[in-house]
Parts: sequence; C-alpha cells; structure tokens
Amino acid sequence: MIQLEFSGIMHPQQAPYIIRRKRKADLGQFMTPATVARFMASLFPASPLQNCRLLDAGAGMGALCGAFLHRWVTGGFGFASLDVTAYEVDDHLREHLARHLARYNNATSRIIPGDYIQLAAAHGLRNQNYTHVILNPPYKKINSHSAHRLALRRVGIETVNLYSAFVALAVGETAPGGQIVAIIPRSFCNGPYYRPFRDFILARAAIRHMHLFASRNKPFKGDQVLQETIILRLERGGQQGPVTVSTSTDDSFADFAAHEHPFERIVFPSAPERLIHVPTTTAKSTIERLGAVGCSLADLGIQVSTGPVVDFRMKAHLRPMPEAGAVPLIYPVHLRKAGTVWPGAGLKKPNAIMRNPETERWLYPNGFYCVVRRFSSKEEKRRVAASVVDPGTFGRHSVLGFENHVNLFHENKHGLPEALAHGLALFLNTTAVDEQFRRFNGHTQVNATDLKLMKYPSRQVLIQLGMWAMEQETLTQEQMDAKLETLAPQ
Repeated sequence: MIQLEFSGIMHPQQAPYIIRRKRKADLGQFMTPATVARFMASLFPASPLQNCRLLDAGAGMGALCGAFLHRWVTGGFGFASLDVTAYEVDDHLREHLARHLARYNNATSRIIPGDYIQLAAAHGLRNQNYTHVILNPPYKKINSHSAHRLALRRVGIETVNLYSAFVALAVGETAPGGQIVAIIPRSFCNGPYYRPFRDFILARAAIRHMHLFASRNKPFKGDQVLQETIILRLERGGQQGPVTVSTSTDDSFADFAAHEHPFERIVFPSAPERLIHVPTTTAKSTIERLGAVGCSLADLGIQVSTGPVVDFRMKAHLRPMPEAGAVPLIYPVHLRKAGTVWPGAGLKKPNAIMRNPETERWLYPNGFYCVVRRFSSKEEKRRVAASVVDPGTFGRHSVLGFENHVNLFHENKHGLPEALAHGLALFLNTTAVDEQFRRFNGHTQVNATDLKLMKYPSRQVLIQLGMWAMEQETLTQEQMDAKLETLAPQ
C-alpha cells in the first residue's frame, strides 16, 4: 500500500540513510527537518511525572522520538524513567529506527512492526497509559470501504484521511492529562468531511498550542506540499482554556511569534460547523468587528454551487471558439476583477460548449452571476477572488456553461439581480474577507462548502454595496476595503 507520509525522519543532509528517489516517491514521504523535530519536542510542558510513556505512531527513522529523548537526556524533563513505543510499517526504516533508539540506552524502547491503525483498533479504543505522544502521521485519503475505514468505524472514529485517523487513535490511547504533539495538514480545520474528527478531538482533548508555517513550501523544501501544515499540541481530557497560536515563515523559526487567544476566537461558539480558526494577531479582524456581517446564504436567499461542466468528461461537446449550436463556457481564465472577458483568443481552454440533450442539464440561464475561482497558486496573495458575469458579454446567448474550476452564486439556478451580484463581488474581494477565510482554510482551494459557511452582510446591504460599486469608474482594493469599514449593523 502506498503511504503519503510526513515521515518522522531527519533532513536528508543529516540522515545516515538516504531514501532512493523512487522509494521516496512510492511512499510519498516528506522529509521533516531536524529543526521541526526539536521544536515539536520543545512544546511539551514540564511534567511532575516520574515515569514517561511515549508513543510515536509513525516513527520513520526516529527523528521525532529521538528529539524527545534528546531533550530528556539533556535535562529538559525530570522523568526518572522513559519508555518508548514506536510503530513503523516500513521494514527498511525500522532498521535505522532501532539503531537510532539504541543510542539512548537509559530509555526502554519497543518497536512494533505493522499498521498502527489496524493494531490500535484491534485493541478497542481504550487508554494505553501513554503520557506523551509525538506524531508525524501518514497523509493519504481513506476509501470509504477500505479495511482502515472499517477498522476505525468499529472503534467509533469516522474520518477520511490517515493523518486524522492516527491523531484520533493516539488521543484515544493517551492517559488523562497526557500531552499530544502532532504535525499534520491544516485541512482538518474546515469542511464537512472533517467535522466528525473535529467533534471527536474537541470532545476528548483541549487545544493548547497551534503553530502555523506561513510558507507552504519552505518547511518541506523539494516536496509538493499543496496545503498549509500545522503543529498541534493537545491535552487529553484537559479543561479548555486560552490557546497559544504561534507562527514562523519556515523551519528556521527565525521570525517566531506567539500570541494567546481566548478559545472563542478559535472555535466560534455560535458556529455549528465547529471550524477551527487560526488567528495570527490578537487584534480583532474587520469581519469580527463589523456587526453588519452576520447573515448566512440561506438568510440571503442565495445558493452557491460548483460549476457543473467537468471538461474532461465532456470533451466531445467542447469547442475552441463559438460556432452555430454552441454556447459560452466560462473558465477561470475568462474572469477578471472588473468582469468577464469572452471569448478569449489564443486560450488553451475552449470558449464554448455545444447545446444539446446531453449538455442541457448542466447549463444556466444567461444572467448576472457572482463567480469565484476555486483554485489559487501556492503563494498567491489572494485566496478569494470574485468576478461578476454580465449577460451583456454574451450577446444573444440565452444559456451559459460554468466549468468545474469556478463557484457561482445564484438564485435557484438563475441569475442574481445586477446590484446584488456586484455587491457580493465587492464584499468577497475585500482584504478582510480574504484574511478571515485564511483563518480556517489552509488549502489553495476555495470550495462551495467553504463559501456556504461564511457570513455575509444582509441582502439589503449587499445591494447597496453593489449600487455604489456600479457608480465607480474604477474600483481599487483601497476603495473596497474602505467601503466595507463603513458598514453599520442592520
């Protein structure tokens, strides 16, 4: 089985064992810098315990448990004894893990070969008396009918990725008061698929610390990391209190900064989705300060959907340019902040789709729509970028196709009032919305579900914003941000 793994192994320049490129690709391993391992070990608080039982459920070559052991032998912990349980499925890595742990002969070490999920779930989800957990779990989606998914369901864990499964099992096996430090993708913070995992963790542990790397690619140089990575410290059975949020650009931690936040800024009490926000400043965001931003899309009578035209499934119906019987097909490349440019000459993407019985169900009536791109590049300044689709752009065409890489706001699959479309686009293009969105979303993606979970001004206020926007000859970022600040509670 291929594992996409944030492996507990040292930086390749420091490691005595260099994984061959093909094997690294097969396992999908991300080399964790030694600086990150040391930082993770430093997050554990001082403990009055005399006996430590440490779990490393995806030990790799032992960089993480090794960093913990190094802190112990250099006086960073006062434990009289330390017992390490390390799971590792890869037999090549286990040889080097054993040699690494053998250096710490004051500790008792046990290396367990095999699949942590299957072995842990076989016990039933119960306390294994681990006092500390340090974890860099594999990253791979779990098929709904896989052996992993079935094993997890038997112990009451419903989740969609190996990394969240590892964390949930580790929390379940940790003793009350035990400390868990894990480096994982930030994707668990939002989205409906991770809601059961968020509920599981928040019911059993307190969040004590979150560390966010500002850069996507610098902490894991050379690896294609497409989402933000977070280091999380949990306390099993702890009483939830303030949360420390720290940031650094990369694994050098040269610009490390930390602030304490009330838990109400991390998980909003009034939000049933239990999104986990990661604020990077103690100041309230513009959206938090504005009482006029508190409506759901349902309150507005608006829906948002992903563009239904999946181009690779409909190749036979696509046309490079408009022709008889074809209608406009809108891709992100057609979208501008000032509107829509169609057709586009010299594009690699088609400009049109044939209208026929096979495509009719995927088409929308021509009208005003607010459209948001689903994808941004890794380090792009803006995550949320909205445009207005103006029916006048498309001449006499009565229907439009929206490709799958865009999200569109609509009213029951029809266009919006013109001013409402412009008001939505203005609001979504403000710096405040982009910053708020980034607090709970660590992807390069903006999915329709994310847009549904956001709060908006009232319909009346959005229409007023739209009318104002339509009166402006040009609309700069500064103008939009300043206009948002003038909103008053309705």
